Amino acid sequence: MGSIRRGKRIGPPDVSKSFFEQVYEIVAHIPHGKVVSYGQIARLLGQPRGARKVGWAMRHCPEDLPWHRVVMADGSIAGGVFADQRRAILEAEGAPFLPDGRVDMQSCRWL
Repeated sequence: MGSIRRGKRIGPPDVSKSFFEQVYEIVAHIPHGKVVSYGQIARLLGQPRGARKVGWAMRHCPEDLPWHRVVMADGSIAGGVFADQRRAILEAEGAPFLPDGRVDMQSCRWL
């Protein structure tokens, strides 16, 4: 079943595509200045316990996708050596941050 959130329709997962391709299709639609969590993507794909699998897909994400817009459920930025780069890109897009360094999910959550 598809989902409508904030005026955007996300259709049902295309089972003819690999899980990674389905993840990348969702990531490609995340708007400028918005973020989504690994778990939210997993739930959209019908795998509510698949956040780690989404994380694995994101480790291999094509560079032309807005990979920096996928964060942890609490707004923490994953990414190891790229965490500072991700934060800088999100700040440049206008994503607000909490005093403890997490993305303000209330203000910029896409879904």
